[in-house]
Amino acid sequence: MEGSRSNIVLIGMPGAGKSTVGVVVAKLLAMDFVDTDVLIQAREKRTLQAIIRAEGLSALKQVEEQTLLELAAEQTVIATGGSAVYSDAAMAALKRRGIAVFLDVPLPELVERLNDLDARGVVMEPGESLNDLYRKRLPLYRRHADLRLDCGGKSAGQVALETVAAVRPLLAPSVS
Repeated sequence: MEGSRSNIVLIGMPGAGKSTVGVVVAKLLAMDFVDTDVLIQAREKRTLQAIIRAEGLSALKQVEEQTLLELAAEQTVIATGGSAVYSDAAMAALKRRGIAVFLDVPLPELVERLNDLDARGVVMEPGESLNDLYRKRLPLYRRHADLRLDCGGKSAGQVALETVAAVRPLLAPSVS
């Protein structure tokens, strides 16, 4: 099964660097890149936050799940939204064609990086803190990850190089 997986699926908390690292990994491996949050916004013609405001968190989760289930990518680095791990079906579909890499950033570092949670369209319950979200999602990231990278104190470039080194032996032979 692993030999047929040609995608790299980045999972992790908001602010973990999935999109930034993903672009660098795609360049290093001469692969395509897609940010699923951007796909959702293009599909819905509005921001993630606008979806949450108009229809609620469950609507965004449904749109996200549908977008991930319909994603037909090969030889692509996929930066998922932080909430992708809430859908077992979507994660199973992504992992059929890809290697899930958990970009694990310590909570204190995430707090430093994130000052725009509302604008990002993060799937959080009213009154939920970043600490609460981290505690809720951490077991899901660990469960769905094929690989976990410790990203604490590292630059996006360092994490990208570590990602390439970790996934290269697991990718389908047609990927560099």
